[in-house]
Amino acid sequence: MNWSLSLGVIRGRHSTLEMNEKLVQSTGNGLQSSIPKLNVAVIGAGLVGSLAALNFARKGYEVDLYEYRQDIRTAELVQGRSINLALSQRGRKALAEVGLEDEVLSTAIPMRGRMLHDVKGNTSIVLYDPCTKQCLYSVGRKHLNEVLLNAGEKFPNIHHHFEHKLSSVNFNEGSMRFKRPFQEDAEAKADLIVGCDGAFSAVRQQMIKKYGFNFSQEYIEHGYLELCIPAKNNEFQMPANYLHIWPRDTFMMIALPNQDKSFTVTLSMPFKVFADIKTPKDLLEFFIKYYIDALPLLGEEKLIKDFFKSKPQYLLSIKCNPYHFESKAVLLGDAAHAMVPYYGQGMNAGMEDCSLLFSIISQTEITLDKALLQFTESRWRDAHAICDLAMYNYVEMRDLTKRVTFKCRKFLDTTLFRFFPTIWVPLYNSVSFTSMPYNKCIANRKWQDKILRNIFYTILSGALVTATALYVTNL
Repeated sequence: MNWSLSLGVIRGRHSTLEMNEKLVQSTGNGLQSSIPKLNVAVIGAGLVGSLAALNFARKGYEVDLYEYRQDIRTAELVQGRSINLALSQRGRKALAEVGLEDEVLSTAIPMRGRMLHDVKGNTSIVLYDPCTKQCLYSVGRKHLNEVLLNAGEKFPNIHHHFEHKLSSVNFNEGSMRFKRPFQEDAEAKADLIVGCDGAFSAVRQQMIKKYGFNFSQEYIEHGYLELCIPAKNNEFQMPANYLHIWPRDTFMMIALPNQDKSFTVTLSMPFKVFADIKTPKDLLEFFIKYYIDALPLLGEEKLIKDFFKSKPQYLLSIKCNPYHFESKAVLLGDAAHAMVPYYGQGMNAGMEDCSLLFSIISQTEITLDKALLQFTESRWRDAHAICDLAMYNYVEMRDLTKRVTFKCRKFLDTTLFRFFPTIWVPLYNSVSFTSMPYNKCIANRKWQDKILRNIFYTILSGALVTATALYVTNL
């Protein structure tokens, strides 16, 4: 077979024996010693893909980074993609490992808690962490992607290929074919193929064909539509340091602050509710009924324009196992575990994939095939757990946050955390502000629930015994 030399992407092949040689890592002074000269193809130049490429390049690999879109640094933002994200501890750690945390946080907006808007327009605040004051950070997707891509440009061993859409893969040969607009298909080879190409991953579609690969996907009955609260007189129209939520039982609206003083607003509802809104009159009546305080902030004309210019987007959750194929391929980010966005962990979990993978690769006396196997075994339970937590948190945000029981539990968690910070870590804190494995976060919550139930039953039993004793005494 003749292979195209398009864009210089073919740099020779290494034998399987070379691929599985011991990976010798950085020494304490940061110098690299004889790392096998592997060619790595990273498919997808989004947040996780560009971060993975940086990590590989820092370890001395030759990296080809492929992206089906145009360069995001010069292209307009794709409609339907949220322009802001909630960065938490796991993502911060991954960025710190490549020296970019400070640069990203310098323009990020801290969000210290949730500001809840009731149907009458009244607001209340639920802080994320009133004890240690930790917060989430609203970051622009495009800006963060640009930071990562610009950092990659500084490495001569990272080669960017935009408008390259993966169309076929042969894992055994390490061969790939890419479609390019107005050009012939490009062909290339790599020793390791890294799928970072999102929920509809082309790399994963090829892995599904392999024996023993388990895969499931679930669409939820709710869709989402993005709106915008613009800046007014170059200022925010609402307090900026909160994630704003309008919980309405079976649907909700949220807003995150942007660097340009606007808010990105996400309206999440069942598709049948969206379908009932057919005219501008229907839309305005709906907002007057459910979102009266948001309507003047959005502006009637802009709301009508933004709402009807696009259709609601679908949301799905994806689980699979394993995340690798021999020593030939591995999946990271949404390609491995797409989740609904309501825990704010999609990006953070994907970036944590990079942290875990490269901590494993950095071990001495390990081969690439064993490293990828260890990555799958270490990650799949946690990835499945955060997919489930994201589903649960949608229910919490749209409904439970309004309930007295939720507020009581939040108060109790905060009080116990304040007095026993190393023993009692609330679920949200463990997910967002620690690197505790997601599966352990859930186990920790179950343990806490059991303790609280026992305390409640003890108090209730004591009260009944006391009441009975008083009753008998008064006979």
